[in-house]
Amino acid sequence: MFLTTAPMDQLCPAANEIRKHFCGNSFDICTIINAKSGKCSEDCKFCAQSSHYHTSTEAYPLLDTDKILEEAKYNDVRGVLRYGIVTSGKNLTDAEVDKLCNSIRAVTKETSIQVCVSCGLLTEPQFQKIKRAGATRVHNNLESSPCYFQQVCTTHTTAEKVATLKAAKRAGLSLCSGGIMGMGETMEDRIDMVLLQRKLGIKSIPVNMLNPIPGTPYAHNQVLSNEEMCRTVAIFRFLIPDASIRLAGGRGLLPDKGEACFRSGANAAISGDMLTT
Repeated sequence: MFLTTAPMDQLCPAANEIRKHFCGNSFDICTIINAKSGKCSEDCKFCAQSSHYHTSTEAYPLLDTDKILEEAKYNDVRGVLRYGIVTSGKNLTDAEVDKLCNSIRAVTKETSIQVCVSCGLLTEPQFQKIKRAGATRVHNNLESSPCYFQQVCTTHTTAEKVATLKAAKRAGLSLCSGGIMGMGETMEDRIDMVLLQRKLGIKSIPVNMLNPIPGTPYAHNQVLSNEEMCRTVAIFRFLIPDASIRLAGGRGLLPDKGEACFRSGANAAISGDMLTT
């Protein structure tokens, strides 16, 4: 646990050197589209899309292929490497998966961008369809440690998330899984989360900072400091030296927009809109 108390002027440069050694100076940029919004059955306390809370989030069904393709083309010509299609809800119906696959096929045919999906707790046969359509990666955040996640959400479990990630891997898809910092968890919870992600072989780890959403149970949580986020990123780099540690939601709340985190071991980012924030 030395890393949790190490001086920042030693910890962050050391993490950056680890990043240089294992990952070089390459930088991975992805973007996401909110392809289905709101009316989610799950009760994740951080989420503006949960039907359990009263927020101002717009609700709409799965977008048509034309809209998903339009956004993909916009990002492709701007050099974005990966395009994540994100949907609200615990999972998708088979009919929705078929519609999603049509969109994936269109994107892979008409752009050079890599397609990722983040669609909840899908099954292995559904992932196989998505893989055949042309997607290359599945995203499913663990959000926090298995122990603390029980306080974040009561409608599904870390075990279900792990089973989903394993099903996606069996279907031949690469994995992306991160978490949200600032929900009341300890640094030990964050470390436990990353150790589980390391065990699962995950090499893309989005690091989100909680953006407190009015109407959710975490509406009044204190926003984390720049130092806390830099320490978190640096520790993650020590734990998974060769991963893409990806600054994601909440980066805009940092006074330097994440610049110090990029000097503390982060080497990737999500650009553009962040779903509901």
